[in-house]
Formats: sequence, C-alpha cells, structure tokens
Amino acid sequence: MMQRTEHTNNAPRFANKPVLVFWETTKACPLACKHCRASAIHDPLPGELNTQEGYALIDSVAGFGTPAPVLILTGGDPMVRSDIFQLMGHAMDKGVKFAVSPAVSPSLDSEKLTRLRDAGATSISVSLDGACSETHDRIRNVAGTFDNTMRVIREANAIGLAIQVNTTVMKSNIREMASIFHLIKSMGVKTWEVFFLIKVGRGSEVEEITPQESEGVCNFLYDSSMCGMTVRTVEAPFIRRVAAMRRSAGMYHDDVYTGLRDELSALGYRAHWPSSIASMGTLDGDGILFVAHDGSIYPGGFLPLKLGDSRSGNIVEVYRENETLKGIRNRSINGSCGACVYKQTCGGSRARSFASSSDPLGSDTACAYAYSDLHSLYGQQCDDK
Repeated sequence: MMQRTEHTNNAPRFANKPVLVFWETTKACPLACKHCRASAIHDPLPGELNTQEGYALIDSVAGFGTPAPVLILTGGDPMVRSDIFQLMGHAMDKGVKFAVSPAVSPSLDSEKLTRLRDAGATSISVSLDGACSETHDRIRNVAGTFDNTMRVIREANAIGLAIQVNTTVMKSNIREMASIFHLIKSMGVKTWEVFFLIKVGRGSEVEEITPQESEGVCNFLYDSSMCGMTVRTVEAPFIRRVAAMRRSAGMYHDDVYTGLRDELSALGYRAHWPSSIASMGTLDGDGILFVAHDGSIYPGGFLPLKLGDSRSGNIVEVYRENETLKGIRNRSINGSCGACVYKQTCGGSRARSFASSSDPLGSDTACAYAYSDLHSLYGQQCDDK
C-alpha cells in the first residue's frame, strides 16, 4: 500500500503578508444573483470608502512590502464606481498589482475592457454558472447574462486581457461542470476557479451540494487540471487532500465523479499535463484578507468575522497580529480538521466552519474525509501516515 505524502513544515507560509487582498469596492451591482455573498443591491450604500480612503487602503496594501499582495477589486460591481480608474491609477503608482472582478452587463463593453487593460489590470474574472443560458440566467436573475458573458470572454481574449472564469457549484448545475469546462476551454480561457457554496448572503437560500458530491466534484476538477487548464477552488481547500489521495491511489469511484469523468472523456479530453492543483495553498486569513465596502476587515469574503477597520487601523498590523488569524495560520484547529493528517496542506474551509458553528477554528462540514470512510472509493490504496 502506498503512503500519503504530507507537508511536514509547520511554519506558516503567509505569516508576514497575504498573497491577495480583496476589496469590496461597492455593494452596488446590476445583477441579483441567487448565491451572492455580498447580497449586492442596485445603489451604493452609505459609508462606502471614498476616493481618498480608497487611496489610503491601497497605500496600506503597498505597506506589506515588495512585492505587495495583489489587490482584487470586487463588489458588487467595481465598475459602478465613478472613481474606479483613479483608484487603479493610484495602485499602479504604488506598485500594487491589481485584478478586477466586474459584473457582466451590457455596460461592460469593449471600450471598458480596453480601458481595464490599458489601466494595468493583470486580469479580470467573470462568473459562469451554467453551460447554457437557461441555467446561467436563472442563477443570475437577469436574462441575457449568459450571452453577455460569452461576448466579454471573446472580447477580452481579442484584446489580450487575461480572463478567469468563476463558477459556483450547486445542486442546480453540478451535472453541467464538464460542459462548462469544455465551453470555456474551447474559448481559450486559461484559468477556472470553482467556488463551493458557503451559506452567507443570498447564498443561504441556495441548496449546497453534499460532502460526498463535493468529493466527486473535486475528483473531476483534479482530472480537469491535467487537461491544459489552471484549476483552483474557493472554500474547498480539501481539493489539495483529494489531489494527494489521487496521486497515491490513482483512482476514485462514485456516481457524481464517474458521470462527469465520462462526459469529459467523451468530449475528447485526456490527462496530458501534470495537475495544476497546488499541493499547498491559501485559506481565509492565511494568504487572504478581505476589506468590505465600509472598510471593515475580515479574514475572507465568506467569513464575516470582523477583525478591524481600515479607516482607523492598519491592515498590515491586523493581518500579522490578530490572534484568530495566527490560529488559522498555525493550524490551531479543533475537531476533525484539527486531527486530520492533511491539516497542513488543507486546513479546511474556515468560512464554512464559522457558518456552521460560529467557530472559525472548527471543522469543515463539507469535507467527506472528516465524516466517512473514503478508502474503498479510492481503491484502498491510501494510508493515514
């Protein structure tokens, strides 16, 4: 029987600074997506950081040192802000690289995409939650959003603006994951980021997939990651555990995975490249920090545990000195996640733990490994070492 490989260096990788700082520039958004973390609204809320306060936040990001974390301008829809290009210019002046996550609407036209490229955006990300308009538009609650998303992907590729596609997996689209992969791969998309639902915001009303289904989807994503696409997950760090188990066992079987795998194979995809799933990665508060529209500082966008305020506090000090974040980075985790052999490489979703138990250092309830015996599904070739 083959032994699992596990990271043995207990030193936190991101103790000094995060890799990414997300700034929710506004709550305003033209869409009303069923699973929205932000529960975005049509108009901006009072109390959003103004231009000067935005400059100060960017200065704080630069204060982490060179190279600074990448600043992700998100929302709502950051393109709603009248000063968004001024803020981008300030980031460029301070040496802070940035990416943008705009809402896809008719106003996101080729002119704005060109302005984003010329302003220095390293990439943009757009959401695609279905392989067809029926699924995607139903989730996004605005007819025509699927067609607009296809247009934005084509136009961004045409002008050389790197584009990432984000997909939230849920009960209503789980069987379309292989078709979504095929669609975006055929359009030249290089990066696919798959979100595993956390019940916050409007997402509380959407039916999330089971731990067993999450295991099947992660195994499918592992296969996809060997087909010429960079694949990442959000709030599913257990994909790193899945990748380690697959490298050891070489196989996995369940209905969700088998169906998606067979469809991927029927579409002509084969594992020709090494997996793009990283063996180590970030967690909320461990390589990631989130600043809300009003300056409130959180470990991540799905973990509503306020740590401070960017208006009155230094985000560098908050990130480095907050005891909860230190606990996350040191993997001072409770329950089954704390006892898991994959604690260092995975660590479990801190946001899902908080959503289910109000404990950011508790167990991830979406991880099938914590709650069931998976050895038979992996061919019984993985030992706990």
